[in-house]
Amino acid sequence: MAPAAENSVKSGRSSIRLTPMEVPKASDVLANELRERILSGEYEEGTPLPPERELVVQTRMSRTTVREALRILEVQGLVRIKAGRAGGAFVQRPGGESMASSVALLIRGQQIRLAALLETREAIEPFCARLAAEHRTAQDLEALDAANDAIAAAGSELDSFLSANIDWHVAVANASHNELLMGMMTALSRAIYTATENEGFITDTVRSTTLRAHRSITRAIREQDPDAALRRMTRHVHSYAEAALAVDERVDITLPADE
Repeated sequence: MAPAAENSVKSGRSSIRLTPMEVPKASDVLANELRERILSGEYEEGTPLPPERELVVQTRMSRTTVREALRILEVQGLVRIKAGRAGGAFVQRPGGESMASSVALLIRGQQIRLAALLETREAIEPFCARLAAEHRTAQDLEALDAANDAIAAAGSELDSFLSANIDWHVAVANASHNELLMGMMTALSRAIYTATENEGFITDTVRSTTLRAHRSITRAIREQDPDAALRRMTRHVHSYAEAALAVDERVDITLPADE
């Protein structure tokens, strides 16, 4: 035996060294397993998951671990938890609201600037309007008209105006019938009207100009004119972005009239 190897054996030490390893939490492992089964379609929507005590027996994990895994899936919108004797965890497929909630968390968590929110809307919403003109249904038009009527009826009531304004922008996205755009625009619209200094920005002029722009865009969507819908929405959101940022910087401006 070579002297170096003999000395290593005699000392009882090995030259092999391992680095620290991160072991996933048991609740994450269980949540991942259930998530894959839900998303793959193995568990259909509305299917009840086994009760907690049965999951504990099947997985040999603690009740705390099982509960934490179910909470993870609930936050992700993949299960809904019902209390009571007929309750439990029931499978649901993620929808537009789930995406909107995730985007909203990202916006708040990263404290994304108003300018970035407005830039994103300028990039996305005109195309939503174009798709809406191509795919809108009678129900979509009713939602757009109802939101415009609510804006007109809001008068000087700021909260009512903002709520109806958000409803209209979300209705345009819904009329696109593109699930990703629907979720994105729902989160963006809510975030923009929360982040803007609305008290000093929403004047009578802004209200009337906004309503004219919305009705003009709605008309293009109703007439199934995608080019006009895109053009008018582009002008509307760009004008709003300039006005909102100017107010944010305390510059006195007014919105231009739309078509």
